[in-house]
Amino acid sequence: MPKLEKNILNRLYFIAGSMFLFALLIASKLVSIQLVDGDKYRELALKNTIKNVVIPANRGNVYADDGSLLATSVPKYGIRFDAVTVSSQNFNAALVPLSKELSILFGKQASYYQKMLRKARAEKNQYLFIARNLDYSDYIKVRRMPLFKLGRYKGGIIVEPKTVREHPIGNIAERLIGSENKQKSGYYAIGLEGAFNDELEGKAGRRLKQKIAKGQWKPVFDENEIEPQDGYDVISTININIQDIAHHALLKQLEYYEADHGCVVVMEVQTGEVKAVSNLKRTSKGTYYEALNYAVGESTEPGSTFKTIALTAALDQKVIDTSTIVDTKNGKIRMYGRDISDSRRGGYGKISAARALEVSSNIGFATLINDHYKDNPKKFTDKIKSWNLHKTIGIPIKGEGKPIIPEPGDEIWSKNALPSIAYGYNLQQTPLQTLTFYNAIANDGKMVKPLFTREIKAWNRRVKYFETEVMIERIASEETINKIQEILKNTVIRGTGKNLYSENFSMAGKTGTARTEYGEKDWSTNRRYISSFAGYFPAESPKYSCIVVIHKPSTKKGIYGADVSGPVFKRIALKIYTDSPETTEVENIDAEDVAIEDDFQAYYTMTQEDFKVMPNVTGMPGMDALSLLENLGLRVKIIGSGIVLNQSIKSGTTLKKGGQIILKLS
Repeated sequence: MPKLEKNILNRLYFIAGSMFLFALLIASKLVSIQLVDGDKYRELALKNTIKNVVIPANRGNVYADDGSLLATSVPKYGIRFDAVTVSSQNFNAALVPLSKELSILFGKQASYYQKMLRKARAEKNQYLFIARNLDYSDYIKVRRMPLFKLGRYKGGIIVEPKTVREHPIGNIAERLIGSENKQKSGYYAIGLEGAFNDELEGKAGRRLKQKIAKGQWKPVFDENEIEPQDGYDVISTININIQDIAHHALLKQLEYYEADHGCVVVMEVQTGEVKAVSNLKRTSKGTYYEALNYAVGESTEPGSTFKTIALTAALDQKVIDTSTIVDTKNGKIRMYGRDISDSRRGGYGKISAARALEVSSNIGFATLINDHYKDNPKKFTDKIKSWNLHKTIGIPIKGEGKPIIPEPGDEIWSKNALPSIAYGYNLQQTPLQTLTFYNAIANDGKMVKPLFTREIKAWNRRVKYFETEVMIERIASEETINKIQEILKNTVIRGTGKNLYSENFSMAGKTGTARTEYGEKDWSTNRRYISSFAGYFPAESPKYSCIVVIHKPSTKKGIYGADVSGPVFKRIALKIYTDSPETTEVENIDAEDVAIEDDFQAYYTMTQEDFKVMPNVTGMPGMDALSLLENLGLRVKIIGSGIVLNQSIKSGTTLKKGGQIILKLS
C-alpha cells in the first residue's frame, strides 16, 4: 500500500512539475511578445483589421472644340446569378416572369432563359453569366426584375460594376483620341489620352477602413486621409463636323479603290489647330477601322508633293526662276545610271520650272535641281533643313514618325540622291510633316506648329491654355511665297489637278504618286503605289490646309494622286465651304462637285409631325432617329453607329408609348 501511494505521489509531482514548466514557458512567451516581438504582432493584428484603401480619381473628359464629348468615363455593369443561395420557393415563383423580363430586355426567347436558369440550378452554378457592359438604365431594369429585386442573398443577383472609357462619336478619330491599353489596364499610351494622361487621370485618394462582421469594411477616422483629386478635362482642337466629313470622304474612296490604308489631316491655316485626323486600315473582310495613327506616325517617301518644297528652295536661293526652261526630252532620260520617266508618254518637251510643277514632271525636277546644285548639293539640303524638315515637329502625341533628309557624307547619299530628292524619293516624311510645310505656304510663309489641344480645364478654372506656336516666322521671301501660291493654284486649274477644278470654288495644291515597296521581288507583277494630295482652300485667303494619303489602291482602278486622293480633298473642301462659306454665298454649284442634302431641315420637318404610327427612320443619322423616337415615347436601343440601316418596328405600325424599338446602324 505505501508503495502504491508513493507511485501516485511521484506521478502527481511529475504532473505538477510539467504544469509548472508549461506555465513558465507561457509566461516567458508573453514576456517575449510584450517586450521583444510586441510591435511585430500588433502590426500584424492591425494589418488584418485595418487597411488603407485607395480611392481612384475620376478621369477627366476629352472634348471637341465646341464642347462635344470625345471621350468620357461611364459606369458599366455585369450581371451574374448565384443559383444556389436562392430558395426553391423563390426560384420557382420567379422563373417564368424573370425569363420574360430578360427576353424583353435582351432579345432572346423566354424559353432560352428558363432552360438556362433551370440548368444552373441543377448544376449548382453560383456564377452564371447573364449580361455584361450594361449602362445604368438597363442595370436598374435588371435590378427591378422578379427574383433579382430580392437582392444578393435571397435573389442570387451578383453585380460587377466597372468604369469604362467611351467615345460618344463612335470609332471616328479613335486613334487620335486614344484608348485604354488592353494589355495593361488603366494605361493610356496613344493619342490625346496618352499625351495628357497625367492631367486626365488625376490623383488617387487614401482612406482607412476597419474590418467588421461578415468580412465587411467600414471607414474610420483618419487625420491623414487624402481625398482624390479628379483629373482635368482636355479641350481639343478637333471639330466634330469636319472630323465626320473627313472620315466619310476618306472611307468612301478607300472602299472604292480597295486600298490598304489611308489618312486625312485638316488644319486651320493661321492657328495651326488640327480640326480633323482620320486613319483607316482595311481588314481581311474588306471593311475599315482605325488601326494606327498613320498621319502622325507613318514616315514614307512622299513622292511628288515634295516637288513643291524643292521648288521653294530653288526659287528662294535664286538659282532658278519660275520661267527657267528645262528640257524633259521625250519623257524618259537616264541620269547616273538610273532611268527617270514622266507619266505622260512622249514627255512635255521644253517647259518652264513653274509648268514642271504644274504637270509634276519628274524629269523636269531631277534636271533642274541636279543642274543647279550638283557642284554644291549641301546648299540645297541645308535650305531644306533650315525649315526643320529633318526633325520631328515635337507634337505631344506619342509615336511621331522620324523624317529623313540625307545630305552629302551620309551613308545613303550617292550621285542619285540629289535628283531623287528633287521629285520626292530617297527621303521620308510623315503626312503631318508635309502638311506643316504646305500650311506655311498658305499662311504667307509663317510656319506654325500643329496644335491638337486648346486648353486644359478643371471644372471651375482654366489650368493651361495653348497658344499658337510659330516655328519659323517666314520660310521664304514674300516673292517666293507668292510665286509658289500661284503655281499651286494653277496646278488645280490646268495641271495634274485639273479634274478637281471648280469655277465656283478655288483650291490650291499638289498631287503626288509614289512607288512603294519597289525593292520587293514581286514588284514587276504586283506594283504598289502611294497616292496623295496636299494643299489648302480657298486659294485666296486660305482658311484650311489638308493632306490626303492613300496607300496601295487597286492598280486596276487607278493610282494617281489626282484620281485617288484628290477627290477626297475636294469633297472635304466643298463640304466645309458650303456648310460655312467664308465669302459670298455660293450659287449654282455643280451637282457633280457636291451633293448635299439638307439633313437638318428634313429632320426638323419630321419632328413637327404628329405621329400616330411608326415613322420610317431608315437612312437617318442615328442620333436624329434616337431623338425623334424618344420624343414619341419609345424606348430606343441602338446597335452600331452611323446611319440607320433598319428598324425592328416597321413604319406604319400603330405607335405604343413605352414600347421598345431596336435600330441597327451602319
